[in-house]
Amino acid sequence: MTNQHIAKMPPYALAEFSVPSGVVMTSLAQNESLRAPSPLAIKAGQAALVSSAAYPDPDYHILRTSISNAYGVDPDLILCGAGSMELITCITHAFAGPKARVLTSEYGYALFKNSAMKVAAPCDLAREVSQAVSTSALLQAVTSETRLCFLANPGNPTGTALSNNEIREFRTRLPEHVLLIVDEAYGEFAQAHEQPLFDLVDHGNTVILRTFSKAYGLAAGRIGWGLFPPATREQVQKLIIPSSICTVSAAMAEAAVQDQIYMQETCKMTAQVRDEFIREVRSFNLTCDDSHTNFVLIRFSNNEMSNAADAALRQQGLVTRGMGGYGLGHCLRVTVAAREVMTTAAEVLEKWSREYLR
Repeated sequence: MTNQHIAKMPPYALAEFSVPSGVVMTSLAQNESLRAPSPLAIKAGQAALVSSAAYPDPDYHILRTSISNAYGVDPDLILCGAGSMELITCITHAFAGPKARVLTSEYGYALFKNSAMKVAAPCDLAREVSQAVSTSALLQAVTSETRLCFLANPGNPTGTALSNNEIREFRTRLPEHVLLIVDEAYGEFAQAHEQPLFDLVDHGNTVILRTFSKAYGLAAGRIGWGLFPPATREQVQKLIIPSSICTVSAAMAEAAVQDQIYMQETCKMTAQVRDEFIREVRSFNLTCDDSHTNFVLIRFSNNEMSNAADAALRQQGLVTRGMGGYGLGHCLRVTVAAREVMTTAAEVLEKWSREYLR
């Protein structure tokens, strides 16, 4: 018989990819990279295929060393998992439960709440202000039972970001008994303006998460990593499935993280195309905030308008992500793809807006 708290859980919301019959589908729904991984990563993955008969190194020593060299962090504090999703889930299993509450923001990444549900932990949602995290609201929501605080920065699905100073101040004011997890899945896109917060880990009550799925273009590889205080790392490691990252994926990540120039070029290209798209969308009176990620959140006046715009895009094979599951049914999240794709998306939205709003 299914555990009661699992039976009550809704299924994790996935993207819906339907387009008219005969129309070629282009996904703008998953926040994938606008270009392929580094050629060095592809070459490394191909070479690693010959080792497929053997299990991967469960400690991912070479991968952790490569990450350490690229980001200037202690390899002994790094844990790797099958995407940052595995790490988020394992952290929650280690420290949350029916009497150990989880805290996140109103529009925080859906997996934070989902992982709390898996362990029957209450999940408190602090209000956001103008679709941006409010550290004041988070602090007001802390209780004596709060054990974990998840903060996505930059945020998903909003694309907004807090400054390093705001997060440092927040950590200072957050009670010591609360473990802060800063999910920087889109951190590389914001790195031109803000350096990583890895030094916060030294204080013993903060975890920083990263992924290879976004800026490195390895979404199919399922590789995440995090920097953990030693005591926290010890407990979370017990819950990670051994060898959950396959040898091919690990080899690709090792090569990708060594090719920082390629990754930085990807981030620069993404920012240019993203900001051009935002200007276009704003030029025909649709609303979207500045983004610090590889996606744009477009806000419409109501759910009906959002659904109509989504239908117009799907008629041309362009699949975006509705945000109803986040309580943002009036919004569409649009992944930044190649410039020609984004130009087409902007043209479709412009034509739709002229016809819909006339």
